[in-house]
Amino acid sequence: MSEDEPHGAGGTIRRSLARLAAVQALYQIDLNDTPAETVIAELRERGEDEEGFGEADDALFTDIVHGVIANRDDLDALLDEMLAPDWTLARLEVVLRAVLCAGAYELLARLEIPARVVLNEYLDIAHAFFSGKEPKLVNGVLDRVAHRLRASEFDGEAASPR
Repeated sequence: MSEDEPHGAGGTIRRSLARLAAVQALYQIDLNDTPAETVIAELRERGEDEEGFGEADDALFTDIVHGVIANRDDLDALLDEMLAPDWTLARLEVVLRAVLCAGAYELLARLEIPARVVLNEYLDIAHAFFSGKEPKLVNGVLDRVAHRLRASEFDGEAASPR
């Protein structure tokens, strides 16, 4: 069953929480150079104490974190290509990098999830962390990634310009 099929709000919320948790984990891993398993365990433990977080889809959370780490070089190269010529992923703020990497990973590897769902989810996450131009950047970059990796889902629609 894909995420855009009816399945109740509970599953959707659990997946949204998993994505948010994955972004938080990737942020901690990147910022503190902490092993993924340590961060995942800490977030799981903390999640039991925090409202809502314990409801996150654990399989999706773990897959995103491990998938981004395992595909880091490919994701970084892809995202660098989608950014403006004078920008690189390394120049971006750590949370912004985490959002872009998680979204790009899902577009690359989670083909059962419609691209538009991935785009909307990570745009919502960007809005949760940023109030400036960052959500627009996330939307534009991930839109270009989606059109590159999943062109068939967009039936000839043009990707966002750089």
